[in-house]
Amino acid sequence: MASNNFNSNPNEQPTRRSDRQHFKPRKRHRGLLWSLLIVVLILVTGGVAYGYHAYNDAKNTFSKTFEAGQTNKLRNVDDVIKNGKPFSILLLGTDTGALGRSDVGRTDTLIVATINPKKETAYLTSIPRDTRVQVKGDSQPYEKINAAYTIGGASSAVTTVENLLDIPIDFYAIVNMGGLEKMVDAVGGVDLVPTMTFKYGNANVVKGQKTHLNGKQALDYSRMRYDDPLGDYGRQKRQRQVLQKLVVKGVGISSLTRYKQILTSLNGNMKTDMTFNDMIAIRTKYGDATHHIKSQTLQGEDAMIDGVSYQVAPLSELQKVSNNIRSTLGLSDSTKLTANSTGTGDDSAYTTSSSSATGY
Repeated sequence: MASNNFNSNPNEQPTRRSDRQHFKPRKRHRGLLWSLLIVVLILVTGGVAYGYHAYNDAKNTFSKTFEAGQTNKLRNVDDVIKNGKPFSILLLGTDTGALGRSDVGRTDTLIVATINPKKETAYLTSIPRDTRVQVKGDSQPYEKINAAYTIGGASSAVTTVENLLDIPIDFYAIVNMGGLEKMVDAVGGVDLVPTMTFKYGNANVVKGQKTHLNGKQALDYSRMRYDDPLGDYGRQKRQRQVLQKLVVKGVGISSLTRYKQILTSLNGNMKTDMTFNDMIAIRTKYGDATHHIKSQTLQGEDAMIDGVSYQVAPLSELQKVSNNIRSTLGLSDSTKLTANSTGTGDDSAYTTSSSSATGY
C-alpha cells in the first residue's frame, strides 16, 4: 500500500480512513521553504542578521538556544550535512511559558521536516499529539505521543518518533509556542484569512475575512482546538498558517529595530541540538532548497482505550507515511514496521470511529 505519489490538489479534503492525502504541495514563494524552517527553528533571524552585518548578535543569541541532546544519532549527521544530503529535523512545539521551567509540559505540535536540496523541496509531516505510542522507559504500557517529551526530554521524543515511523531524526528543535506572541509582535503582526469563524481569548475572527493579528491574537488563533470540528488537525493547520505568514513578514523585514526585537523574542523560547555552525553550513549548502513545500499529516482513528482517547494510526498508514519520508531522505522503503515496532499496539485490541479530518 506504500506509495510516493504526492497529490497536487490543495483544496481536496481527505478523511482519516479513506482518500488520504500525502505531501500536498504548498504555494511557491521564493525562499519560503527554508525560511519556514528558519522561523520555526528561529533561524530566520540568522538570515536577517547577514543583511544587517549583525553576525555576532545572531551568533550570541543562537549560542543560547543550543542544547546538546542525549539522542543517539542513527547516522553520521556531520557527514550528511558536509555532503549536502537530505536531512531531517523534528520540530516540537510546547505551550508552557519560557523554556527551562521545571514543568516542561507536553509537545502539542510535532512536525518531521525533511529537506531535500536536489529536489529543492521541504517535506513537512505533522503527527497528531494524541497518537498512541509506547515510550521507552515509561511505567505505562501506552502514552499519547505528546507525553514523550515530558517523560524523557527531547531524546525520548526523538526516539519515539524514530520508532513510530522507522526514520532517522538528524536534529531536533523545541519551540515554545508562547514565544510566537513575541515573534509576531516583533514583525509588526501578521495578516491572514481565517479558516473558520470563532472567538477564543484575544482572537475574534470571521472565516474568509482578511484579518490583521497581533501577537496575543495570533497565539490564541493558533491555540483554539475544542470548537474546531477537525480538532487537533484543524489547530495544526492554523498553526502552520500563522507560521507561514510570520515567515513572509519576517523575510521582508528592513528595519534594524525589528531585527533586534526578533532576536530578543527568541530568548528562553527555543532549544535545539543544531549549533550555530550547523546553521551556517545548512544555509550555505541548502539555501536553494526553497522552491517547494509539500506536507502530509499522519492520519489516525479516534479510539477510546481504557477510558483514554487516542488517535491510532493503522499500520498501513504508518508504512505509507514512513516510506514517503524515507523517499525524501533518499532511503529505501521500510521493512521493519510492525504493530510492535511502532508501539501503536494490536489493532484488534480496540475499536475506532471514522470521523474525518483534513490534511494540509
